[in-house]
Amino acid sequence: MRNKLSDAIKMANKSALLLGSVAAVAMIGVPSVAFAQNSADQVEEVMVTGIRGALKNAVDIKRNSTAVVDAVSAEDVGKFPDSDVGESLGRVPGVTVGRAFGQGASVSIRGAAPQMTLTQLNGQNVASTGWYDQQAIDRSFNYSLLPSQLIGGMDVYKSSQADLNEGGIGGTVIVKTRKPLDMEANTLHVGAKARTGTISDDVSPELSALYSWKNESETFGVLVAAATEDFDYVRRGTEADYRWWDDVSPTTFIQEREREALDLTLQAAPTDNLTLGLHVLSLDLKANNTNTSTYIFSGLDKRPSNYTCEQTNAAGICVKNTTKEPVRGNLTAGWASGALGTETFNQTWGRVAEMSSDTYDFDVKFEGEGYTLSGRVGGTKAEGGTSLTTNFSHFASLGDYNMALWAGSIDATGKQIKINATSDLNMTLDNYRAQSAAESWAVKRGPNSDEEVYGQIDVEFELDLGAIKSFKTGIRTTDHDVEKSSDQAVIGTQTQRPTSEFYSGTFEVGSHGFRAPKPVLSAMIDATLADVTGWKQERSGYAALNEQNDALYGMFTFEADAVKGNFGLRYVSTEVTGKSYAIDGTPLATGDLAQNAFYSNSLSSTTEKYDDVLPSINVSFDLTDDLVLRTTASQAISRANYNDMFTAATQAGYQDTVQGNERLTIGNVGLKPMKASQADVGLEYYYGDGNMFSATYFVKSVNNFVTNEIQVNQSIGLVSPDTGLDNWEVNTLKNSGGGEIDGVELQLNHAFDNGFGVVVNYTYTNGNAPAESYADRIGVFTESSNDSLNLVGYWENDVYSARAAYNWRSEYMIRETGYYGNRMHDDYGSLDLSFGWNVTDSLGLTFEATNILKEDDIQYGAAEAYTAQYGMKTPLLEGFPAWSFEGEATYMLGVSYKY
Repeated sequence: MRNKLSDAIKMANKSALLLGSVAAVAMIGVPSVAFAQNSADQVEEVMVTGIRGALKNAVDIKRNSTAVVDAVSAEDVGKFPDSDVGESLGRVPGVTVGRAFGQGASVSIRGAAPQMTLTQLNGQNVASTGWYDQQAIDRSFNYSLLPSQLIGGMDVYKSSQADLNEGGIGGTVIVKTRKPLDMEANTLHVGAKARTGTISDDVSPELSALYSWKNESETFGVLVAAATEDFDYVRRGTEADYRWWDDVSPTTFIQEREREALDLTLQAAPTDNLTLGLHVLSLDLKANNTNTSTYIFSGLDKRPSNYTCEQTNAAGICVKNTTKEPVRGNLTAGWASGALGTETFNQTWGRVAEMSSDTYDFDVKFEGEGYTLSGRVGGTKAEGGTSLTTNFSHFASLGDYNMALWAGSIDATGKQIKINATSDLNMTLDNYRAQSAAESWAVKRGPNSDEEVYGQIDVEFELDLGAIKSFKTGIRTTDHDVEKSSDQAVIGTQTQRPTSEFYSGTFEVGSHGFRAPKPVLSAMIDATLADVTGWKQERSGYAALNEQNDALYGMFTFEADAVKGNFGLRYVSTEVTGKSYAIDGTPLATGDLAQNAFYSNSLSSTTEKYDDVLPSINVSFDLTDDLVLRTTASQAISRANYNDMFTAATQAGYQDTVQGNERLTIGNVGLKPMKASQADVGLEYYYGDGNMFSATYFVKSVNNFVTNEIQVNQSIGLVSPDTGLDNWEVNTLKNSGGGEIDGVELQLNHAFDNGFGVVVNYTYTNGNAPAESYADRIGVFTESSNDSLNLVGYWENDVYSARAAYNWRSEYMIRETGYYGNRMHDDYGSLDLSFGWNVTDSLGLTFEATNILKEDDIQYGAAEAYTAQYGMKTPLLEGFPAWSFEGEATYMLGVSYKY
């Protein structure tokens, strides 16, 4: 620990006295200053099963808790048709899930962005990267890594307390794994599922198994769990890229998804007072994929006899047009002249993509006379990104072959683009040239890594000081490294190979019935790698951060008559060092990449520091035997995204033939965390046998948002070759502005006497973020919906069970770096069904159906036209349907055995 901790201890002692006074006032019944949450081992459990007995147990735990916490239990996980942890979390009140690429990949809590959700494994951070090279590197955990079958439960903390690790303004998700000494000896669970879908129609396997053993004296135990999935995910839809050549593009994305997970836990209890544990978790997701598009250039050749624009929107985009007869372009004049007629363009992006996360953790717990001492050390490391990106393209004006011609109408006046072709857009290999090779400019790789080592010691003392029952304190230190890079391939002699090697049959491209040759990714990858003779680093694409965090906390618990709770302080100290290549005018060396011009040949380093003190107080009042009042008040932080803290100077517009388009974006390693002052107040009414209704109001005031500071007409010493000018827009990042979130959560659990029951929860969130924090200048939090709803109805007896679950959320903003940018996602709802049959006490059968209504994934522009100056692309401006993908229903048949 650093020397700042001695000052923090003094500050904590003084603040503890102040908080103790506040708590004393709260305990004599002044609810205006009383706020509640309880310690990390007292949580409200919401069973995944939804079966009456499990729900009754959950209600009993909630009734006796002081926490504002919801949870997902491991008991019979899978009776909801959720294949990953993110999807399971979407059933929790106040939690919304972003289902990118068909999985519950990101989690938002109470209207805060996913980057404000802290995810931990058994109370410690778990490293995570992404597989997709168009997404920014942030602090959110990619939940698609973690199969639901492996978890022992999840606790969702919606506000903070002193013994919770800092980092989650929205909330903290603690994923818990099972322990062998807590289970019966020789416990065995085996499960298998077969999955198919209305789009991804192949039958795919999903397997899981768990075995737990302990000796007769219960002093040593071993648990092993594993899960695997092999599934080809297919997404079909229509994308728009009007910033290029006024095109729309039917597109099909295919991901060859292979997920494997292995969990090993060893436990020893050599004495009654001492417990030791070792936990190892390995997660791996292979996500190789192709993205095939047929580009329709609806606005290229605007001759009156051929093309008619019937309607434009406020941004000047033609949103309704008709192209009459097909016209072959001028192959000699070609692309540069715009004389391309009404030809189409077909391309396939292929990516070798993977992300893995490996975690090891050693913990010890000793229960002494009047105190409990615990500690843990460990590490977590993730690697991901793309190890190869390639591109195979076909365009008539780039070669003498017979591409399809476009004629028809395009209607983009609604939320989804409608394409009505009057010419034949179906293509086979006869439409492509006889030989092909990868586009050399597109062959790149972009690996990322994320790594942390940690150590923590906690001690809790039993106290007998009237209402004060215990004091808990601890220290924690972490050393965190994150790195991104980008490399351009060096291509030797490019080998032209038969085009037929790269395609097999045809498939549907997009959702309008057009067909094209189906890519064979393995052949494309093999051919590309055969031509690669080496790699050169793009220095603007490299950045690294080292972040060292230390924390010290103290927390008292209290209980008197009908009041209980805790209060405390957490002190945090952070030192961050960023490394990157600076723009310093270094001449371009012979043979170097053109994009490395004026970048230094050596890394520069910058170090910044900050600290914070985070108070919290939590109180629960039993107003009557059936009515509980819970309140909380705390401060919490969420550190800035890595992508904003990377000090690399990223260029845009350099040598792109568009004058005035030169832009430089520079990250800031000195960005302070966002900080929230937050509170909750809730009432819970318990009635009948395990029934409950609750209502909670929450509020968060968030400061220190990251905003853009833009300076135009700046000279940086770099002349763009195409314009001959050193005239740049320089975009730097700083902390500025604040936002507010408030809302209401409502929850009802009710079981009837005839086996039927319902679970209903609704959350209203009103979030206002500083508009200048985003290029779209829309002042809403990322991935925040105003409304979210879960409706669950179930019936069960000893042999059969059935459940219908509807999950819905209102529209929300998606924000990404790279190609896709910022756009609004339309409201989305999914109706899921599950049925169970207990054939015997050990053998069970299940049938599950997801999104049976086939709800489409619809995204559209929302930014005003003036935001183009901040980098917003044309199809992301208000009134244009940017992207939409067909909704898919999936079906799973499963069998399980337990002993």
